Amino acid sequence: MTQAKLIADTDPHRLARAISGYNLIGGALVEARSGRTFPVVNPATGREIGQAAHSDASDVDQAVAAAAGAQPAWAATAARKRGTLVAECSRLLAEHVEELGRLVALETGKALRTESRVEASVVADALQFYGGLGSELKGETVPFSPDMLTFTQRDPIGVVGVIIPWNAPMMLMALKIAPALVAGNTVVVKSAEEAPLAVLRVCQILNQKLPPGVLNIVSGYGADCGAPLVAHPSVGKVTFTGSVETGRIVARTAGEKLIPVTLELGGKSPMIVMDDADLPKAVAGAVSGMRFTRQGQSCTAASRILVHEKVHDEFVAMLKARVDAMKMGDPLHEETDIGTIISRPQLDKVLGYIESGRSEPGAQAHECSQLPADEALRAGLFVRPVIFTGLDNASRLAREEIFGPVTCVIRFSSYEEALTMANDSDFGLAATIWTQNLKTALDATRRLQAGFVQVNQNIVVQPGLSYGGVKQSGLGREASLEAMLDHFTHKKTVIFNMT
Repeated sequence: MTQAKLIADTDPHRLARAISGYNLIGGALVEARSGRTFPVVNPATGREIGQAAHSDASDVDQAVAAAAGAQPAWAATAARKRGTLVAECSRLLAEHVEELGRLVALETGKALRTESRVEASVVADALQFYGGLGSELKGETVPFSPDMLTFTQRDPIGVVGVIIPWNAPMMLMALKIAPALVAGNTVVVKSAEEAPLAVLRVCQILNQKLPPGVLNIVSGYGADCGAPLVAHPSVGKVTFTGSVETGRIVARTAGEKLIPVTLELGGKSPMIVMDDADLPKAVAGAVSGMRFTRQGQSCTAASRILVHEKVHDEFVAMLKARVDAMKMGDPLHEETDIGTIISRPQLDKVLGYIESGRSEPGAQAHECSQLPADEALRAGLFVRPVIFTGLDNASRLAREEIFGPVTCVIRFSSYEEALTMANDSDFGLAATIWTQNLKTALDATRRLQAGFVQVNQNIVVQPGLSYGGVKQSGLGREASLEAMLDHFTHKKTVIFNMT
């Protein structure tokens, strides 16, 4: 099936059916070689909305071969020209924001107004940002010897394997493919099995501008599709976002091949609220930082909120009132604030954590908002957000990544105690501190063990801001110029003997 000129379609059900069952390889939509598919389900209703290609190693071979075939010509294209094409892709995507927002809301259960439409806008922004950086792929001259002309240059790696999660699939894909493409690499994306349709549509739109084979995407399960992509001998770089357990597997396979890997593996992000904080502002930051509108399904979710004992009770009351006021419902309805959990296994995991928390001595579970009353949503994967109090930093709920709308508000009595608790974690992705004391804020930014630290705000990752973690939160950085230079190019030293 070859591609025709694409027209935006804001009926997500019709669009899901139209692109069901396909990979995109060499510029064309193609079925899996086995002919197999698997269902894509709307988590708000439990109903099947389409099918995804059930790809295996043979499909990965086909996609990598297309990427490898296209890479020499793409690398030989002037860097600014590559950037111009990626920027043109951004402008094309901007025409499809509503379509993409509705499609990703349908397949992931993320609310359209508060989450999915925003994500679709960030995709275009990421491509626009990187599209302007083609001229930054430059080296340096080195004053090694007067008799030698010595300089460095940035060369592309080759074929890049990209493995993305389901929680913000379009945005996280854009932050990986855009720098890889501008740097002169070609790409094979493996989508998340829970959310394969919107990212396929993004790649379909981009292939209207990009040469065939430069950007390819396959769908399938990790063992069948993801593992062959990482292990493929023609893949020279892997960038992965997902769980720590899978990240270790990716790193081991990449290590056997001695190829570079970027890993973004999640977090248990602390939010420190000092007694001098602007409480209404901090509460608003906790609502946005905990990503309640995304049902807490975020790597940077503020799932450990450390609050000074002087303001703890007031903070909890204000936070509960704010979340209580949020409406849970059909993700495609404009009035909906909170959508669903992505899948039944994830819902069961979240409910298991909630029950575990309830059983801990002294714990109080403050349930918020209300489940939707609409009969059409009865089978939907909705869960009420829960704010736990009475737990300490040693609790399982304070140490493990839940990836659901569950946060622990933990008391502290001194700044040093708060810092100790914040850093007492296997993760180190993001952290925030809320205070009106400049000295405290500056000290915290120095001492907090996280790769993305904010003061008096809790925004999500943005193009242009270097993003990545320490400890078990991963390796490498994304979303910045350095990410393109350090992770998607090789530095080559060139020496001319002038004698």
